[in-house]
Amino acid sequence: MDKPQIISHVHKSVNFTLFESRWIPCSAKFVILGNQPKGTGVLQVYEVAHGDVNLLTDVEKPKALKCATFGASSLQQRFVATGDFDGTMAIWDLEATNKAVYSVKAHKEIINCIDGVGGLGIGEGAPEIATGSRDGSVRVWDSRQKDKPVAQMEPSEGEAKRDCWSLAFGHAYNAYDRCLCTGYDNGDVKLFDLRNMSLRWETNLKNGVCGLEFDRKDIQMNKLVATCLESKFHLFDMRTQNQKTGFASLSEKSHKSTVWSVRHLPQNRDVFMTTGGNGSLHLWK
Repeated sequence: MDKPQIISHVHKSVNFTLFESRWIPCSAKFVILGNQPKGTGVLQVYEVAHGDVNLLTDVEKPKALKCATFGASSLQQRFVATGDFDGTMAIWDLEATNKAVYSVKAHKEIINCIDGVGGLGIGEGAPEIATGSRDGSVRVWDSRQKDKPVAQMEPSEGEAKRDCWSLAFGHAYNAYDRCLCTGYDNGDVKLFDLRNMSLRWETNLKNGVCGLEFDRKDIQMNKLVATCLESKFHLFDMRTQNQKTGFASLSEKSHKSTVWSVRHLPQNRDVFMTTGGNGSLHLWK
């Protein structure tokens, strides 16, 4: 009984493939999105009340929705940004979901991952949204600028295009500095410095990188967790770097299956949770 316990509070089944769930900031509501069997997208909003969850909004979209973030929205608006199977990045007002607030054809193929920074009072500088796609490119968007990314990272002519599976903003501790870390299907992890528009560091983890997250976005880089196929995750100390071997790190096996994602506890960044392909959750410190 001395150990922390993971207790299931509410259990609810849905009739579609669920790809993403996000808490709506400063509320007891969350948004989930995914793919209907007929290939259309679904976006639902639930509210936690009286020990259960109540469905508030259920919207169908023409294309399946893969990923979402609130990271670039203000606390007043709380708009959610989504990426779909057609390569479109859209921003939605959850009070009026019939038409997107902002929409751009961000990629030629499916958007696998999305992250935002500069909103919610987290991270300094402009509100920006990063998208990573099967087409091998990573693009950074500012919703105040239509149709054109503010930054673009993609393979040069003739280079193999690797599927970008995960990405995460970090190092946004002042108005000028900002880093974007990206993970690919071949195990590559790349850290881009968006202030200097340069590749700051890269390594290969030998397995596809399913999830990435810094322990906090709004401080100087401290820790980075990368989760992979074949039941492994890697923890990097982003303040201890060797010129030859890169950042200090350790790796751990868990879940006995793919480690799909990682989430840090906002109140205590030494605590994080990983989710496994076998349906298990592991809490780490």
